[in-house]
Amino acid sequence: MTTWPFDTVLIANRGEIALRILRSVQAQGLRAVVVHHALDRLSPAVAQADQAIELRGSAPVAAYLDGDAILDAALASRAGAIHPGYGFLSENAAFARKVQAAGIRFIGPSPEAIDLMGDKVRARAFVAQAGFPVAPSAIEDDDPSSFSERALQVGFPLLIKPAAGGGGKGMRIVRQAEQLAGEIERARSEAQRYFGDGRLYVERYIENPRHIEVQVLGDDTGQVVHLFERECSVQRRFQKIVEESPSPALDAATRDRICSVAAGIARRAGYRNAGTVEFIFGQGEFYFLEMNTRLQVEHPVTELITGIDLVREQLRIAAGEPLGYTQDDVRVSGHAIEYRIYAEDPARGYTPTTGPVLSLRAPGGEGIRVDLGIVQGQDISAAFDPMLAKLIVSGRDRQQALERADAALAQFVLLGCRTNIDFLRRLSRHPVFVAGDIHTGFLDAHPEVAADVSPSPATLRRLLGAAALQTRPLRDAAEAIPALHAAIGGWRN
Repeated sequence: MTTWPFDTVLIANRGEIALRILRSVQAQGLRAVVVHHALDRLSPAVAQADQAIELRGSAPVAAYLDGDAILDAALASRAGAIHPGYGFLSENAAFARKVQAAGIRFIGPSPEAIDLMGDKVRARAFVAQAGFPVAPSAIEDDDPSSFSERALQVGFPLLIKPAAGGGGKGMRIVRQAEQLAGEIERARSEAQRYFGDGRLYVERYIENPRHIEVQVLGDDTGQVVHLFERECSVQRRFQKIVEESPSPALDAATRDRICSVAAGIARRAGYRNAGTVEFIFGQGEFYFLEMNTRLQVEHPVTELITGIDLVREQLRIAAGEPLGYTQDDVRVSGHAIEYRIYAEDPARGYTPTTGPVLSLRAPGGEGIRVDLGIVQGQDISAAFDPMLAKLIVSGRDRQQALERADAALAQFVLLGCRTNIDFLRRLSRHPVFVAGDIHTGFLDAHPEVAADVSPSPATLRRLLGAAALQTRPLRDAAEAIPALHAAIGGWRN
């Protein structure tokens, strides 16, 4: 049993991940403090927190990036630890140092590990020097004045990436030299907005590879284990939409090789806490992409196939506990798939949508888990990332998981703003996806998945008729008693 050196954890995040962390914190008998912007005051994480503290900022996103305000909230609430979730300050080494300097535990890797592996530029150099394969690249930090020239020498197509963050923010594909300068500036602006750091690097863009990542855990004793891989190839705008484990692309030998390399990278870096090593994979070969020094959005699929609560493990490691198990103790059972529920319109280029949550009903049943970040009555704003929830399904194999996913997506009701739920159901049924023949360009290759499916004229008439019959003026008119009959009163023959 863990002896906790802290009794209160401040959660420096929002939405579904704040609620997911809160549940594991409270399950350990610890207090959960949630900081929030005013726009999130109705969120379930705020409602279920032991204490909620409002953050004020010039913009909603800026509130969650204000490390000093978050640290003040932690001190005021007497929190002994801070969990940053993902995004925002989760990979900010300066913030982690401030937390530690205040005598508070940072639930994540050490600031030194974030500097090394959370910084995408330093991580690539470290991994290459250790003898692991990386793609050809150019790093702005090496010589900012010659960055554009060196980027051209890498060759097209190029992928511009921010040095300090992930999640697809700030990433741009460049296929022609005349596009480079403008895309660098756009990438820099977006990276500065989301991560407070506009540094960039470029790498050779590999067309249509698979995106494979490996979950790792490390403790203070130097013990590192991997929790196997996740397939994250179905993406739009470099952001993942569907993740699953095990990957349908890997045979046993390749799985062992890529997972062993990931654990080796983490071990060489002296990594502690939870992290994810990401790879590009194709034609039986893989190379290092980046390491995310934090909890991933898609961590639930790993939890479902291994039975390990990753947030609980993060808390234990931050408390100084050893893992207490070896690599041989980690086993895979079944198959799990995660679907990200976004407030967006896939048919219009995945444009974010807004509106009130008028009706919300999440699916349930065997093998179905829903991580929600919203409640009915809440307004969906364009101020934050459009992800609203995650549907995670599991089964004895991939076929059963897909069958459960189809049923769960059909039951998922979220009305008031347009979402991608119907799109996810079409995706899940697509024969190429069902066959597991996916890659990072899957949605570009199959635009029919995102296209609107219009009802037939007969169905549309029925729907319009049913909707009309639900409106109060029409119902009042249909149910009204004519004046002549009303004058009869209660008389009966």
